[in-house]
Amino acid sequence: MIEKKDKYLPIGSVVILKGAKRKLMITGYIQIDLKKLDKVYDYSGCLFPEGIINTDKSLLFNHDQIEKIFFVGYMNEEEKEFEQKLKETVTEENIKRMIENVKKQVSGESLWVK
Repeated sequence: MIEKKDKYLPIGSVVILKGAKRKLMITGYIQIDLKKLDKVYDYSGCLFPEGIINTDKSLLFNHDQIEKIFFVGYMNEEEKEFEQKLKETVTEENIKRMIENVKKQVSGESLWVK
């Protein structure tokens, strides 16, 4: 078993969540549940090994829900720099702003005109 790292595993990492029977592959970061619009998740993912079958169906989860890491995705300098920027950018204030922007988009309100 690979030891859990600090938040944000690279894209392509394969994990299983606590209580789950199927593995997931991480496909994205900082995702908002469009049905609730008040919850932000650390990751989006798809079933492994199938991959993304339907673009409307992403599985959303948080780092603390991961039980086991089977594979850590590709890491290079770009990914390390991105992870650092992600950690710096993901603040409570920025997440609130992001949720408000998504709520505006969903309601049809323009984000560009005040």
